[in-house]
Parts: sequence; C-alpha cells; structure tokens
Amino acid sequence: MEMVRVVFLTVFMFFVLVTVHEWGHYYFAKRAGILVREFAIGFGPKLFSYKRNETQFTLRLLPFGGYARMAGEDPEIIEIGPGQTIAVRLGQDNKVKSIFLDALDTRRNVIRGEAQYTDLENELKIRLDVDGDVTTYDVHPQAMMIKRGQQTQIAPKDRQFGSKTVGQRALAIVAGPVMNFLLAFVLFAVHLQMAGIVIENPTFVKIGDLSEGMPAQEAGVQKGDIVVSINGEQIGGDYQKMISLTSASKGKEMQWTLQRGDETFNVAMIPRSMEGEEGGKVGITPELPTRQPGFGETITKSGTAMVDWTKTIFVSFKTLINNFNMDDISGPVGTAKMTGQIAQQGIQYLTYWAAILSLYLGIFNLLPIPALDGSRLVFLGVEALRGKPVDPSREGMVHFVGFALLFLVMIAVTYNDILRLITG
Repeated sequence: MEMVRVVFLTVFMFFVLVTVHEWGHYYFAKRAGILVREFAIGFGPKLFSYKRNETQFTLRLLPFGGYARMAGEDPEIIEIGPGQTIAVRLGQDNKVKSIFLDALDTRRNVIRGEAQYTDLENELKIRLDVDGDVTTYDVHPQAMMIKRGQQTQIAPKDRQFGSKTVGQRALAIVAGPVMNFLLAFVLFAVHLQMAGIVIENPTFVKIGDLSEGMPAQEAGVQKGDIVVSINGEQIGGDYQKMISLTSASKGKEMQWTLQRGDETFNVAMIPRSMEGEEGGKVGITPELPTRQPGFGETITKSGTAMVDWTKTIFVSFKTLINNFNMDDISGPVGTAKMTGQIAQQGIQYLTYWAAILSLYLGIFNLLPIPALDGSRLVFLGVEALRGKPVDPSREGMVHFVGFALLFLVMIAVTYNDILRLITG
C-alpha cells in the first residue's frame, strides 16, 4: 500500500503542475475570445477524452507536459475548393451548422451541391450549385466540418489566435508560467503552515530521527525524547554542545538523562565512529522546535523562498552551460524517481518539492528557447516593435525545429535516467 500511495502522490503532483500551467493558457485565451480546440495533459495517444462546450479535454499517454491548442496556430481546417461536392445541414436559424466533406450519399437531411464560393473566416458564407440552382447560405460561427468521422469546429477570423492584439496574445502565453509561479508561492505557504518556523534559541533539544543499528536506538531512545543532560552537564537548547560531548566520547560510556512525557530516566550509550569519520556518534538527528507562523509572516517567508530558489535555479542554469554534461541532466524518469523518494518522507516534504518544481517549470518555460513560451513572447515582442507580425511560416519552422530538438534531448536524458535506474 505504501508503494501505491507514493506512485499516486507522484503522478498527482505532475498532473497538478501541468494542469495549472495549461489552465493559465486556456483561461486567458478564452477571455480573449480565442477558440481553444484542445486542452491536453501529456502527448501521444489518447487515454481519456471528453468535450465540454467548444474544447476537447484530453489525457494522453506520454507525461512530458501538455498544451492548449488554439485556433489559428495550426492550419488544421481543410479548405473547400471550387467545384468540390459537399453537403450542408441547416440549423433552425437556416444557417449552416454542419459541413460534410465525404460519405455524402449516407448523409440525411442535407443539401448536396458543388461549392462555388466558400468563406469560413470572414464573411461566413457558402455558395452552392444544386442541380443548376445557385444559393448562398450563411454559416453559423460555430459550424462543424465533418470528414472521416472527425468533427472540427470552424474558426472565424475573430476567434483565431492571430487576430487578437499583441497584448491579448502575450497574456494568453505568459499566463501559463505565471500560474506556475502562483502555485509555487501557494505551495511554499502551505509548507510553512505544515512545517512551522524553527524557533531561534530553543530551550531544549528534542530527538528526531534515529539511525538504524546505532547506540541511541539500541539503548531504547525514542523520537520525541528531550535531552536533559549528558554526563551531568545540562544541555538546554544547545544542540552543538550535545554533538561536541558525543564526538569527544568515542568508545567511552556516556550517561544521558532524557525526559519522555512526565518521566525522567537515564540511559547509557557508547558513541562510535562512522566509516571515514573520527568523532563518536550515537545516531541522533534533532527535531528542531517550531512555531506556527502568522499570516503576514507566511506571505513574506514564502516570497523569500521564491526569491532564494529563483537565484538557485539560475545559478544551476549557468553551471550547466559552463560545464555541460549529459549526466548532470535529469528527465521525467529521474524527476519521478526523486519525487517518489521525497513522497516517502511525507506530504510535508512533497509539498516543498512540488513548489520548487512549479517554480522551475515557470522559469524554464520563459526561456527564449524555440517551442517554449519564452520564444513565442520574443516573436510577439518583435511584432510589437516592427508593427507587423513575423512571417507565420518562418515562425512555425523555428518552433518546429526547437520542439524537435527538445524532444531529442528528452529522449536522451530519459535514456540516461533509465540507464541509471538499471545500473544503480
């Protein structure tokens, strides 16, 4: 059951991080009036899918991220050429609500004819020649095109990503990383509430974890015991004094006075050294006394954690660039392995780790690397300066090449992660 719990927590954490990121894109795209065709978690084959309003919500096989596919980003609508035979079905308002491109003889309650003129972006009209009778039909802005059993909603110009202002498009893109930053802040705050704040200058030393097979465990010491004195010397809250006395007593019996609840008792221990170390140890890790932070303190300390970890992440980027080594990079498998190890330590530690990963995901996506959000923001910045957009085909090629390279790197680091798992 413990393994099931760890796996569930690991999968759930990644699901939350990716969902929050993509929800940022989705929400602000919808606010701008952009048609979001698909909200996907993962890549590759579909595992689960359902449609709500205009958007298909999909869970896919490969847990490498996700996407919110907006109309106009890809040329996914099949064009209708002049003279092509199609069938249309009208709604109650006499506007075209369905456009059929194949299996026309099997369609019922439709009008079949040759398309003479079609505009599904601006005018929203279709002109059909039905046995010599030419009629122009208005098309509903949410009409569906059906081919090979697949339905695709048309996207009028004002529903496409490219038709919106630079500000609206930039907001829809940057919202993903921003949501990760907000999530990281919330998770840091939640961790503070769970873990508390370490009390400065404590008045006692409480025993935390005990090392397996070490003198403290063998003597019957338990987690939560309070150290009163060692060899008659009062310890108070001086953990360093406890370490010094223990280290200097290697191989010598020590008398420890401990308090457990209302009971005070003595135990004898003989410190011994670990391999490669000189001083004596009894295998005790202190449990630092904490207090519950107030609301204001939670906000300020969460902000401090955000700043400190942001600096650490950028330092790691710099180190990686200056001393690049594939063995220093970990992909989804390595990250999942570490997440599982942290999940075993408890929800408190997993919450802190999730905050760090969410912050990292937000920062990484803002880097000006092709196919990432940061690269798309760079193109929008260039458009704002030039007053006109970059050629969509060129921008698309840059993103395609960037995505291909990132995918190759992902495969390489995943191979390394699996190799490390096998070889230990």
